[in-house]
Amino acid sequence: MLSALEVFTTVVVGVMVGVEFSVAFFVNPILDGLPGDNGLRGRTHGARLLGAVMPFWYIGSLVLVAVWAVAGRHHHGAGLVVTAAALLILSVIMSVLLLVPINNRVKTWTADGLPADWKQQMNRWDRFHYVRVAVIIAAFALLVGALG
Repeated sequence: MLSALEVFTTVVVGVMVGVEFSVAFFVNPILDGLPGDNGLRGRTHGARLLGAVMPFWYIGSLVLVAVWAVAGRHHHGAGLVVTAAALLILSVIMSVLLLVPINNRVKTWTADGLPADWKQQMNRWDRFHYVRVAVIIAAFALLVGALG
């Protein structure tokens, strides 16, 4: 049963990492390259869609890793799993304190009602997101290492 939990958890976290990596390095750069306000429209739609899904994915991933840490506390790689859980906690804290406030503003923007500093806010979100992606990639790598 523990093996199934380990694999399932690793896949869930891995797919989350893939989505967030894709947003950081492909989706947002593509949107930013669109003419006019089309990229901004894509970002506001993404903020609404992913803003509704990702909290459950982050918390769900953290819960799965915590269950793995407890269930596998006497098994090989337990320290890696605990460290991965700590990194996922850090990613949730970063999300709540740094990214969600910006995201909540972005999802309400329209082309007619943009704040003067909207580009700076987008750049700030992107920078925080790059750091969060690095944190969750590290957590994922630790989980993969714990499988061995």
